[in-house]
Amino acid sequence: MPQQIPTSVAAVDLGSNSFHMIICSLHDGKLQTLDRLKEMVRLAAGLDSQKYLDQATQERALACLERFGQRIRNFPPNSVAIVGTNTLRIAKNAQQFIKKAEKALGHPIHIISGIEEARLIYQGVAHSLASNANNRFVMDIGGSSTEYIIGRNDVAHTKESLNMGCVTVSQLFFKNGEINKKAFRKATLFAEQHLEPFQNTFNSQNWDEAIGASGSLKAISNVLQTSGWSNNGITMAGMEQLVAQLLKLDKVEQINFPALSIERRPVFIGAVAIVYATFKTLNIEQMTVSDGALREGLVQDLLGRIYNDDIRSQTSKTIAERYHTDQSHSEQLKDTLRYIARQLDVHPCFHDNPTSLQFLEWAAELHEIGFEIAHSQYHKHSAYILENGDLAGFSKQDQLLLSILVRSHRKKLRLERFADLPAPWRQNAPIMAIVFRLATLLHRNRHSQRADFKIDIDGNNIKLAFPEGWLEQAPLTYADLKKEMHYLEDANFELIIDQC
Repeated sequence: MPQQIPTSVAAVDLGSNSFHMIICSLHDGKLQTLDRLKEMVRLAAGLDSQKYLDQATQERALACLERFGQRIRNFPPNSVAIVGTNTLRIAKNAQQFIKKAEKALGHPIHIISGIEEARLIYQGVAHSLASNANNRFVMDIGGSSTEYIIGRNDVAHTKESLNMGCVTVSQLFFKNGEINKKAFRKATLFAEQHLEPFQNTFNSQNWDEAIGASGSLKAISNVLQTSGWSNNGITMAGMEQLVAQLLKLDKVEQINFPALSIERRPVFIGAVAIVYATFKTLNIEQMTVSDGALREGLVQDLLGRIYNDDIRSQTSKTIAERYHTDQSHSEQLKDTLRYIARQLDVHPCFHDNPTSLQFLEWAAELHEIGFEIAHSQYHKHSAYILENGDLAGFSKQDQLLLSILVRSHRKKLRLERFADLPAPWRQNAPIMAIVFRLATLLHRNRHSQRADFKIDIDGNNIKLAFPEGWLEQAPLTYADLKKEMHYLEDANFELIIDQC
């Protein structure tokens, strides 16, 4: 059933330094910004030495999300995109926090990889600028990661995410808020070491213009310009003057630029060290600053999903082509999956979650990519690639679901695999996996036309009914179905095979 196009959309970025939300009206495919909210939560500062997010930081973050939730809790599900970035990628107790955060917001939170974060940042920047064909270099400093991207028009073709951010560098090298030349030199060396493997890739010879896309870079640009050290964004000459001024101070609390907010002051020195190291390493002379960033990129992705131009579908197609999958077989499977979904349209798995069929179709395209590694146990290789690869548009939860569907499409069906999935997938994915298993089984010889079978699922009972005489004419399929009965029985499902 097609989803109604919403009149408003929202995107929330749960960053390691700040939480951002943007709300836009949507009319005839055009966006108009209605509201922007931002709170500096400093999530990364709450990570202890064992990578656990402390209780005080969680409470501060949840209080912010309660306020955000008041604005978007009643938005329809297809109108809100919420992502978590580096701190929620690495925190060992992230899932416990996310569960509470989702309750506060009223919508699911998706954790994205650093490479996906970079793609979305570039998309947000590209849509905030006048379109041109120049190669753009984009940099975004978060609380615990920094993204570097090169792209042309609205497509990012080179992306990297490094584990250094304004919060983590400030905490690591300027302990107790103390500033000195030795600490700053260590901080810049730390950033240079992280950048060194990518020095040639992102060198200024490989792009035409540099653009900054974060609150830290905006703050540095504002400080340089109001101090008279630059009249056009961030410059290397301006950075030299800013660093010289900061190194005259002894404490972070002495930083007192009129253009710098009090709340950004504790992490400003870490951001400056990263930018200074980046300009030196990549030979950057000048960088302008964009208003577009991750949340604007999220909104653009959301628009694609609303108007049936989902980047994930293009990613799936690209990966299938790269791994030389049998596309005609995939199309047969997708046809049968749609046929099954139409018959199960009132089943909660499909009725309550319209994207279930979409994930099954991606699984049909990608379940055999593991053949490129080895034919033996290919489904395990396919699942590993899908869970661990950089798949544009897919969140880590999306990739886990896709991986489990592919991993479960043959051999034993192990229900414990589904336990780590978020709701509603934890409940729906076992049924989705069974549907996918049956579709692949019915097309095992790759040449058969789809039979006009009937399917019904009631609780743990699955009933398949074939036209009279069909099973006798397909003895190998019948044998496979009998074997499938035992696999499903071991997973506490009953498969009943009958004739129409």
